[in-house]
This record gives sequence, C-alpha cells and structure tokens, in this order.
Amino acid sequence: MPDRANKNNTIPDWLADGLEHVWLPYAQMKTVAAPLPVLRTEGAHIVLTDGRELIDGIASWWTACHGYNHPHIRQAVETQLAQMPHVMFGGLAHEQPLRLAKRLVALLPGDLTRVFFSESGSVAVEVALKMATQYWINRGQPSRSRFVSFLGGYHGDTTGALAMSDPDVGMHGQLANMAPSHPVVELPRDEETTLALDRVLGRYTDDLAGIIVEPLVQGAGGMRFHDADALKRLRTLADKYELLLIFDEIFTGFGRTGNMFACERAAVVPDILTLSKAITGGTLPLAATVATRKVFEAFWSDDPQQALMHGPTYMANALACAAANASLDLFEREPRLKQVGDIAAALERGLSPCRGLPGVRDVRVKGAIGVVEVDHIGDLNAIRARFIDLGVFVRPIGNVIYLTPAFTIRADELKTLTDAVVKIVREEKY
Repeated sequence: MPDRANKNNTIPDWLADGLEHVWLPYAQMKTVAAPLPVLRTEGAHIVLTDGRELIDGIASWWTACHGYNHPHIRQAVETQLAQMPHVMFGGLAHEQPLRLAKRLVALLPGDLTRVFFSESGSVAVEVALKMATQYWINRGQPSRSRFVSFLGGYHGDTTGALAMSDPDVGMHGQLANMAPSHPVVELPRDEETTLALDRVLGRYTDDLAGIIVEPLVQGAGGMRFHDADALKRLRTLADKYELLLIFDEIFTGFGRTGNMFACERAAVVPDILTLSKAITGGTLPLAATVATRKVFEAFWSDDPQQALMHGPTYMANALACAAANASLDLFEREPRLKQVGDIAAALERGLSPCRGLPGVRDVRVKGAIGVVEVDHIGDLNAIRARFIDLGVFVRPIGNVIYLTPAFTIRADELKTLTDAVVKIVREEKY
C-alpha cells in the first residue's frame, strides 16, 4: 500500500501494523492510498496524528449533524455505560429504546407508530422489505414480493438493499446476479415519467409488494434532487395499486434537507420509513424501521407464523439509544433547523462561482447539502488529496463534489470548505 499517510511521513505504528490486517471500504486495496491517521475529533474538525487539522465537509458520511464530540451526547453515553451498556431486546426491555421510540413517533407525521430497531441503515432497509413482503403473505397474497425502485437510487450494500439500488450506481451491477430482480425505473418527475411508472405498476401489480424511494435526495447515487411533487405522485400511484410506499430516510432524516424529515416537505406519509445515519449524532451505530398502524396490524395475530421474524443481536442497544435520545434533546434545545437554513444560504453563496465554469454541469443546494456536478473526475484519489492539501476533508463520488457539513459548523469553517471546492473546480481540467 502506498506510503502517503501524511506529508511528514510520520506514520504511527498502529497504522503501519494494522493496515496489513484490515479491509478498507470501497477501496482497491492494492492501489489505495493509506488512510489518514486520526488522533481525535472536535466540532467540525478532524485532528490527525501529525497535528494537522481538517475541516470535515461531509460530517463522517452525513452522520455528525451536531459536530463531533458534543458534550451532551458524550455525557449521555457515559452515564448509560455506567448503568448498562447493553442487554438483549428479546424478552427484556429497558428505558432508552422505549423512550426513543415514543419520541420518534411523536416527531414523525401521520400514523407511523411502530419502531423496529437495528444497527445499520442497510439492515433497516432489509427489515422494511421483509415487513412489506410479509404484510402481503399475512394477507394471503404471497406472490407480492417484488418492489419498484428508481434510477439513481442507493439503499445499501446488503443483498436485499442492493437489489433495490440502481445497478449502475457504484459497483452494484457487478453483483447483480446474486440479488433478486426488481423493476428499476425513472422517478415520476413529470407527466411522461408518471405515465411510464403507472404502466410498470399496472403490468406487475400482482407481483409487487411496494415502492421504495429516497425522498427529495438520492444520496450516494450522485446527490440527485427531486421535488415534493414526485413523492405526491408516488403516494397516489401506490394507493391506486394498493402498494406499500417505503421512504428511505437514512440520509435525509434528522434535518439534512431543511425539515426534520424529508417526507414533511411533501406532506406525504409513507407506509414504512427507515432512519439511521444522524440518528445518534454520528456517535454509535443505530437504525430504525418505522411502520404505520396499517402495516403493524397485518402482523397482529394469534398465529405465531404471522410474527415478524427478525431480531438483530444488538437491537435497541442501550448506549446507541441513549446517544439518540441525547441527539433529539439537541434538536429540541438548539436551533438546528435554522442552522440548516443558514448553511443552505451560505452554500448558495459560496458555491455560486462554480456556475458557468468549464466542465461544470450543475450547482445545486438543498438544505445542508451543496453539490457541484462536473462532466468527469478522472482521478478521485488525486482530487481527494488536493482537498487534504487545502485543509479540508471532502470526498467526491463519481462526478459529484458535494458538501454535507455538521449543522453546527461555523461560518468561517464553511467558507473554507466552499472556497476549497471553488478553487479545485477552477483548477481541475474536466
């Protein structure tokens, strides 16, 4: 592995020794640059072992919405650790997840009233798919086991979630043979695409369990935006064909688009909704799959075969749920959504110089998401290294340079990020 951990070539022993035994994510291990050794994090900053500080432009894959190492979340986890770090959720119950479930239900629209906890967003999607499929089994229609998803969509790397994702996103297409086949179509953005989706739903109605979509923003598929009307069209079509509508809010949940949840912007209530990423403020792994009363009642039976047979070992982990409750405290006590609005305005100002530059296809902002889409990025590793040289941590995906900072980022820190993006876009040859 190339020796490019930092400029001073002072690689800590734990990095040099440990890299021989780990498999890094989304990386060709033969050619990937050594990851940057991190000493600590604070606010919007990542502090490296050689003393350099980077402003994090992506909030640790969109999770650290309150910034790193927030004292309120840290204290809540420490308190829970002293009391009980974990106990199985089968046959036992404890305070943190029950409090969290009640609070989530109170925040979510409509009758999304039942919360199933797991450890990751991808698993939350798997649970949602299982819920939707068994919903129809329990109602005597076992053939309804397929789903419609959308071009540009990404729902995770586990098999079921992978099958819902656009095969052209990332390397999912290479694994297409291991996943079930489902219709992947265009989002209903206008009359033509709505009619096309209507025809697909009509053709496959007897086989379909539901529709799954990332509301307002398709994240890993390229930070593609769509408006609330697309979601309203999906709700109308789902109702027309009696399909379950699943909103994957792993990325968009907890304020990222400007509302607490993206579905609020559209005033559309899905039948099932998934949450993760920022649920714990970027501290511990946790996810939730939330179902409406209608979905839950299909499992309410004297027949044990109609129960939802799923149960992650660390389901409803006490530490993670304590962190999530503390994160919700911060949304209640501090002006997070106003901060998101301020970030949106700053991203508009800061990224606007990219408009009209050679090779730039689009500049767009939604909430605390800023995107510069270019024609092509030839060497992702090289451009990521250039951002490091400018003192920021930004990781473009595909042909998209994006910022998803912590909601607590200072104005000067955010300006450093947008200035870095503008500088790179001006210098690079697209």
